[in-house]
Amino acid sequence: MNATIKLTTEQVIDFIQQMPPKEKRAVLVALAERSSVGQEERMKYAEAQVRQLCASRGLNWDTMTEEEREDFIDDLVHEDRECNQ
Repeated sequence: MNATIKLTTEQVIDFIQQMPPKEKRAVLVALAERSSVGQEERMKYAEAQVRQLCASRGLNWDTMTEEEREDFIDDLVHEDRECNQ
């Protein structure tokens, strides 16, 4: 039989704070490793989406300069102005 205990975030933090430093580090490492799972796939997806958005606006992400790329992303992020097309 498995028992489930529900804890608040604060309770989990308090519990971890009580652990010895070596165990705290092990918890952090485990959490960091799990958070990076799928990161490469997410980045590939995001890159494909940016390239597709550029293409839909007549731009080519691969031939854009770094400054042009930054300006394009900046325009996308700011909703208070229209993106350059």
